Amino acid sequence: MGIREDILNAKTALGIEFGSTRIKAVLVDSTNAPIASGSHEWENRLDNGIWTYTLEDIWGGLQDAYADMAADVKKQYDVELENIGAIGFSAMMHGYMAFGKEDELLVPFRTWRNTITAEASEKLFKEFNYNIPQRWSIAHLYQAILNEEEHVKDITYFTTLAGYIHWQLTGEKNLGIGDASGMFPIDCSKKDYDETMVQKFDALVADKHFPWKLRDILPKVLVAGEKAGALTEEGAKKLDVSGKLKSGILVCPAEGDAGTGMAATNSVKQRTGNVSAGTSIFLMAVLEKDLSKAYPELDMVTTPDGSLVAMVHCNTCTSDLNAWVGLFREFMETMGMEVDMNNLYGTLYNKALEGDKDCGGLVSYNYFSGEPISGLEEGRPLFVRTPNAHFNLANFMRSHLYSSVATLKMGMDILTQQENVELDRLMGHGGLFKTKGVGQSIMAAAMNTPVTVMETAGEGGAWGIALLASYMKNKAEGQTLDEYLSKEVFAGQEGSTMAPDAADVKGFEDFMASYVPVLAAEKAAVETLKVNS
Repeated sequence: MGIREDILNAKTALGIEFGSTRIKAVLVDSTNAPIASGSHEWENRLDNGIWTYTLEDIWGGLQDAYADMAADVKKQYDVELENIGAIGFSAMMHGYMAFGKEDELLVPFRTWRNTITAEASEKLFKEFNYNIPQRWSIAHLYQAILNEEEHVKDITYFTTLAGYIHWQLTGEKNLGIGDASGMFPIDCSKKDYDETMVQKFDALVADKHFPWKLRDILPKVLVAGEKAGALTEEGAKKLDVSGKLKSGILVCPAEGDAGTGMAATNSVKQRTGNVSAGTSIFLMAVLEKDLSKAYPELDMVTTPDGSLVAMVHCNTCTSDLNAWVGLFREFMETMGMEVDMNNLYGTLYNKALEGDKDCGGLVSYNYFSGEPISGLEEGRPLFVRTPNAHFNLANFMRSHLYSSVATLKMGMDILTQQENVELDRLMGHGGLFKTKGVGQSIMAAAMNTPVTVMETAGEGGAWGIALLASYMKNKAEGQTLDEYLSKEVFAGQEGSTMAPDAADVKGFEDFMASYVPVLAAEKAAVETLKVNS
């Protein structure tokens, strides 16, 4: 009855996140617990060499995910969803959506997945002395300028996918600071775009005589807790095609998936971090101060409330590991055995814990694709061992688990060894942590930091943006985002924490002592082993 009352009295918050393969909607009650959800599966498409989603994909997917969530509310609580306390939208970060004076999309949406801005990224790095990854919006804009694309002179606004949805549903051209930090570098002291770099960019393109300056076409930056607009009448109809949803609902600043991941893991406080480990892997470390210099291996973004974050991003994590588990499944099926995949994963992961701390002379590379951190534009999964290696199943599995996080460690070592960054805790979420205690202990050893896994972390970014919407509406006077999350969301949820084991830490370091030099073999494999088209 309490949940039903929350729904009827609009003491709820809704978060909708656009992931790479799924759009998910999560509704929370007055205690911030998820009470209903909906989703829509979608896939990007390659259109004239550009990875994109069409506007039809975007709106059809949003409406389907919302309708699925509303149907879940009706099924569970026998209530037609007409009002919501607050709403937030988030999406995969960065990318490029440029609009003209009639609010028309000038070129197809260019997603984060595109690697077509290398020239712009390199030139902006030198101009700003600041790492500008290829997927950042400013890299896409500058590359379009370098390519002399016709549409650039007609731009009146450009934004991210989350910013686009927010604008269309509220009429407001603003963006949460975390997502904005993937458009253009942020000055964390002012909680706004870095003005020196803005002026440098305007000077860089001044000879083009565009009718706009950079600030004219960027969204306004907002921080978590600020009111970012309200659902318009048109917006309500666009979100809920049934027409039941009321307009006027408050909407929080739109965010990127990195920011919502930080909220969903209670990792917005300085000296905390979170690591998402699945098909790809990335670690977000909330910093106490600026780094001494720019590193091409590190992306600098922010928390939803504007603290500086160093992001270590690797393209591959568990793909090779999953392929080997699939091989073991095929063997078992060939032998006439029935295979329970959860049991198979659990058995093989736990077997790894029996292995030698340094994997006994076995080394593997999980590179399904290139990894900028180790200087590879392509990848070839590779397994190598010495003739006298301790070759058994435990060491085999352990080496592949180590490999899943080895490149991440290379990036993290820049922070810990060159910048003396310290983390009090690291929150782990994603498929690597599904088998209790295994991925967690490996990660703790690799990062030499306690790793905590919470049950709620599996709710993901849609829950994270719902929490940011809830914070905007329900925070006490002067209450910080960290205080709100700790008191109103995660209080009493300690989760499971594993401290790094000294022997495991040394074993991982010994593994890396072999791993890094043998990258030469990985590079040779890329150069000589061609991929069949």
